[in-house]
Amino acid sequence: MSGLKINDLSRAEVVAAVQAIPPARDFVWDGRDQDECPLSATEMREGMARAKKRGRPAGSEKVSTTIRLDADVLAALRATGAGWQTRVNKILRERFAL
Repeated sequence: MSGLKINDLSRAEVVAAVQAIPPARDFVWDGRDQDECPLSATEMREGMARAKKRGRPAGSEKVSTTIRLDADVLAALRATGAGWQTRVNKILRERFAL
């Protein structure tokens, strides 16, 4: 089974625990507050489709590569914070007048 294991329960134990929840604790929307309205099946599918999109946006021309750097150089770059790879790309672009 793939994925992270976050508890020691077997699948059968999880199913039994869910089935043991009394129906009185099920959520029933009272129709008053629109923020509490459950998602429709269409909204749920759209949300899941958006969540699955990962990586570079379509049409991106960036290429993944491997480069060997001295440990102290890499540490200094990473110490500049998030976006350090983008900043390195910008420096190289300026240096080579691209």
